[in-house]
Amino acid sequence: MKLISRFLFWITGWKLEGEFPKGVKKVVITAAPHTSNWDFFYARLAFYLLEVPLNYTIKKEMMVGPLGWMLKSMGAIPIDRSPKKDGDARKSMVDAMADLFNERESLAVMVTPEGTRTYVPEWKTGFYYVALKAGVPIFLGFLDYKNKVAGIGPAIHPSGDVEKDIETMKAFYRTKTGKYPELGVK
Repeated sequence: MKLISRFLFWITGWKLEGEFPKGVKKVVITAAPHTSNWDFFYARLAFYLLEVPLNYTIKKEMMVGPLGWMLKSMGAIPIDRSPKKDGDARKSMVDAMADLFNERESLAVMVTPEGTRTYVPEWKTGFYYVALKAGVPIFLGFLDYKNKVAGIGPAIHPSGDVEKDIETMKAFYRTKTGKYPELGVK
């Protein structure tokens, strides 16, 4: 996949910036700005080139048959939020994802903080609380369509001050241009 990714970056004129630090075993990676369906394509290629063992979560119901096999080969991890016993409460997405970090020796999970391809003034914060609860850093993955650059920016270590940390992340992403700039981080 790395060779194919390098070729596709070359023919489309994209470049890579940053690197995935050696020795990092567990991390939440944000991918922003998320304004197009093409974002997953370019982000996936970039993470193959950066040799990031990237995963993303998906409802377990999607992981059936040939579609499930294809999604799994691209890093999908099914999330089962159903109660373990009758009468138990349904597990929150934050708890389910934090459990994944606790169960595995290494895990890099990509999330889109906007939660949609349209502009939203407030980001979803579940990814932040997953990183905080699991005790892992958040790496800022990005796509900059204006400059045709994809990569990994700085790491954020959740302090517990969600507003301050999210603002730090947004300040970084304001320097990146999505495929549809009007939908990007403001």
